[in-house]
Amino acid sequence: MTSHRSSAAETERLRKYRPDIQGLRAVAIIMVVCMHTGILDIHGGVDVSFVLSGFLIGSQLLAEIDRTGKVSLSRFWARRFRRLAPGAALTIVATGVLSWLYASPFSFRSYMDDGLAASLSVINWRLAENGTDYFANDGSQSPYQHFWSLGIEEQFYLATPIVLVVVAWLSRLVFRRNRVLVGVVLMAVVGGSFHLGYTETTSNQPLAYFGTQSRIWELAFGVLLALWAPVISRMPRGLAAVVSWLGLATTLVTGLLITENTPLPGYAVLGPVLGAWLIIAGGCANPRLGVERLLDNPVLDFIGKVSYGWYLWHWPLLILWPHIIGWEFGYSDRFRVAVLSFLVAIATHYVVEKRFRENVKLVVRPWRGILTGGTLTATSAVAMVVALQVPLNLSFGTAGTAAALTGFDGTRSVERAVTERSAPEISESALLKSPDDRGDHGCIDQLLVTSFTPHDDCVIGDRTSDRTMVLLGDSHAYQWGNAFDTLGRKLHVKVVTVIKSGCSPEVYKITREDLGRAYTECPQWRTTALAYIKKLKPDVIVVANRVQYTTVRAGAVDTFRKLRAMGSELVYLADTPKPTFNIPDCLAENSAHPAECTLASETAVDLPDFRKLEREVAEEYGATVINPLPAFCANGYCPAVIGGHVVYWDNSHMTGGYAKSLEPFLEPTFRKVLAG
Repeated sequence: MTSHRSSAAETERLRKYRPDIQGLRAVAIIMVVCMHTGILDIHGGVDVSFVLSGFLIGSQLLAEIDRTGKVSLSRFWARRFRRLAPGAALTIVATGVLSWLYASPFSFRSYMDDGLAASLSVINWRLAENGTDYFANDGSQSPYQHFWSLGIEEQFYLATPIVLVVVAWLSRLVFRRNRVLVGVVLMAVVGGSFHLGYTETTSNQPLAYFGTQSRIWELAFGVLLALWAPVISRMPRGLAAVVSWLGLATTLVTGLLITENTPLPGYAVLGPVLGAWLIIAGGCANPRLGVERLLDNPVLDFIGKVSYGWYLWHWPLLILWPHIIGWEFGYSDRFRVAVLSFLVAIATHYVVEKRFRENVKLVVRPWRGILTGGTLTATSAVAMVVALQVPLNLSFGTAGTAAALTGFDGTRSVERAVTERSAPEISESALLKSPDDRGDHGCIDQLLVTSFTPHDDCVIGDRTSDRTMVLLGDSHAYQWGNAFDTLGRKLHVKVVTVIKSGCSPEVYKITREDLGRAYTECPQWRTTALAYIKKLKPDVIVVANRVQYTTVRAGAVDTFRKLRAMGSELVYLADTPKPTFNIPDCLAENSAHPAECTLASETAVDLPDFRKLEREVAEEYGATVINPLPAFCANGYCPAVIGGHVVYWDNSHMTGGYAKSLEPFLEPTFRKVLAG
C-alpha cells in the first residue's frame, strides 16, 4: 500500500484522479462522525462534502459540455443512481426494522414518515417545516435526519445538468463561449444563496439550516471552482502548496471554533467551505509539497472509499443505540457506535455498493442504471408506507372504540379521570393523534428572532371585534391558543398572540442549554413586544409562561409595572403542570398499565416557591389570577387522560384538543374582566 503519486502524475497539473480529494473526503466524514458522536466537537464536515460534490460533478458536466455541447442526462443520472441508491435504500429499510424493534411506538410512526421523505430526497424540507433543531439532545432527533444533506445533493444532481446545459447554450449564443455566462450565473447563485442563509438564520433557523435555497451556494461554489480550474491550475506550484495547506488549516480551525451553539448556517459555515475550496484549488496545480503529501495515504484512501456508507450508518445507530442497549448513552458508547458503523460501512461497500458501481450492464445501458436506482428508491419508499399501516400494539380496554372526547367538563371530570387512571376512557385514534395535536391557533416566534412583528396568524378569536385582548408569553402561553380562539369568538373579542419560544415576559436572566449562552434574543424581543402592546392599547393583557428557576421578584415587578402603566386589565394565567416524560410515548408503551403515566401532583407542579412569587407580584399590580391546576389535577394526581383526551402532546405542553375543552374553565373569569 503506497502513495498514488508517480513521476508522471507529478508533472501533470489537472488530473482525472485526485488523491487529495479522496483524502479530503475521508477528513470530511471523520469530522462528521466525531461531531455527531461527541468524540470531538468539530463542525463543517458536511459543508466540506458539499464543496467536494460541487467540484466533482461540475468538472464532469463542464468537460462534457465543452466536448459535445450537451450532457447525456441518462448517463449522468444513471451514474448518480448507481452510486447513491443501493446504500441509501438498504439503510432506510434496515433503520425501519431497527426502529420497529427498539423505538417507542410513536417514535416509530414519526420515523417512518421521515424515512419516506428520505426515500424521496425531500427530508430536508420536512425538517425545515417541522422546525427541527439539528443539535437538540432531547430525544426528538430522527434516525433519518442526516439524510437532509443527501436530499439537497440529490436535488442538486437533478437540476444542475439541465441548468448548466441551458446556460452554456445561451452563453455560446451571446458570447460565443460556453463558460462566460455560466460563471456569471454561478456567482449569482453563490452570492444570493449565501445571503439567504445568513439572513434566514436569525428569522427562521431551521429553514436556513435545511433549506436547499440557503445551502445550494456551497455546492455551486464547488462548481465555480471546477469552472476556474484550468486557470487556477497554472498558479506557481509553490503558491499552490501554500494555498492547499492554508485550506486545511482553515477547515480544521474554523471547524473547531464552531460549536452546536453557533447560529448555523449563518456566516460560520464560510470557514469550512472556504477551507475545502482552497485545498481543492491548491491541488489543481499538483504541487509537490502541497497538502496532498498528508492526505494521500492508504488509511485516508480506504476511509474515503467507505465514507458514503459510514455517513449512512453512523447516525441511525447513534440515535437508536440507547434503545438497543437499554441504558443511558455513555462516553464509551460514542466509540462503539463509531467503530460499529464503520464496520457496517465496510460491509456495505463491498457487498452492496461495489457490486452496483462495477456492474458493466448498468454503465453500458444507462436506462438500466436509472431503472435499478428508481426501483430501489421506490422499494424503500413503499416499505415506509407499508410500515405506517402497521397497527400499534396497544391493549387499552377501549382501544379502537369511539370514546367520547369531552375533555374538561368541570372538576368532576378530572376527579373521575384520577379514579379511572388504571383504565382510562381513550380511543386508539385519539392516542394516535395526540403527538401531533399541538394546537393550531396563534403565532410563536422561534429562539433566534429578536423582535416581534405582528402577522395575520397572530390574531385569533373574533377578528372583527373592537375589543382587543393580548396573550403574552412563551410556549406555555402558545399552548392555550385553541382555548383563547374559542373564547374570543364566544365573547366577541379579538385576541392577539405575542409569544416567543422560551422567553418569559418577566425580566429574568435566561440561559439556554441548547444555545450554550445567555438567551439575549429574549430581552431584545421583549422590548419590541411591550412597545407593540403599548401602541395597541388592548382592553386586556393576559400573561402566561412556564415558571423559571431563575425567577426573581425584581424581574416580575419590572414587567408587571410596565403592563399596569398601559391602563389595560391584567390577567395572570399561572403555569400548567409539567410532566417529566413524554406522555403519548408513555401511554403507547404502557397501554396495559396506563396508570404508570399518571403524574403525582408534587412532581408535576414544579418550582412551587417561584410559582408563588409570580402570583404574588401579579396580584400586587392588580392582575386577576387564574389557577389552572383544578383543570389538570385532583386528589394528589394529574392524570394523563381526561375526558378521552390525552392531556399533553410531549413532556411539557398540553394538546390542542384538551386546551380547546378548557374554554368553559376560562370563560367566567374573562367575562367578568371584560365587563369591568
